[in-house]
Amino acid sequence: MGVLDGKAAAVTGGGRGIGRGHCLHLAQQGAAVLVNDIDLDAAGAVCEEIGEQGGRATINTSDISTRDGARYLVAQCVEEFGAIHALVNNAGNVHDRSFLKMTDDEFMSVVRVHQCGTFMCSQEAALRMRDQGSGGAIVNTVSAAHFGNFGQTNYAGSKGAIASMTYTWALELARYGIRVNAISPAGTTRMSGTYKGPDGQDIKIPFIDPTQNGAAVAFLCSDHAMGISGQIFGTGNGRFAILEHPRYGTSVEKDGGWSTQDFLEEFEGHFKAKLEPIGIMKPPYPFHGGIKPPTG
Repeated sequence: MGVLDGKAAAVTGGGRGIGRGHCLHLAQQGAAVLVNDIDLDAAGAVCEEIGEQGGRATINTSDISTRDGARYLVAQCVEEFGAIHALVNNAGNVHDRSFLKMTDDEFMSVVRVHQCGTFMCSQEAALRMRDQGSGGAIVNTVSAAHFGNFGQTNYAGSKGAIASMTYTWALELARYGIRVNAISPAGTTRMSGTYKGPDGQDIKIPFIDPTQNGAAVAFLCSDHAMGISGQIFGTGNGRFAILEHPRYGTSVEKDGGWSTQDFLEEFEGHFKAKLEPIGIMKPPYPFHGGIKPPTG
């Protein structure tokens, strides 16, 4: 017996890496799984693996960055398994380029898959869950890259948007019994090989088993997570962490409001030492000495 017996789930980008791990864990906990991937062979291999373990899975090759693809994803899950109880938005791509060199096509190719795909698939799934009257779970995928990562304006921006959409949907969909959470997964995949340091140089990351993230996803899709919504969790590599929501930090009130002269006089003493570190690795704030144009 698994915690997802009788449930039906769809996983986008489920053919490899982190998505494959989600599919395997969901199936091991009893869910029937719709494995979405534009790579037919990869999706088929995961379905075969699930079948060999006694589970139930079906291939879907929809392009989830389109409304038709998102609609068909949900419709096929319902047709094959009778309902949809969980959606895991995992599909992703990267097209790294530094900001000043990034083209519109490079920007939009990533936004369409991550941000638009997550929006459209979630909307189609939530509409169906509402009409079923069954409630359900949506699990999105963000990344520490949304803290800021060199060469990833498109990817980091999309992940930040998905985090904000997660908070918003949790508020809106609770009335229908639909929970919305997200994970920020760790794992060695084709995409993880693109990460760069603050100097723009490649970062060598030790191998991390990408399938480890699936256990948390299975838990979040289960009724045991009934009271959890609007949260983002760091998963994989042996960790489970709650990401803190954006919030106002250091604050000083001034009667009558602040003037520009007030900032000139008081910023150094009150605020400078508390400026936030930025970037995926969160080093100490790097710009205390000023940001100046190159010389020579």
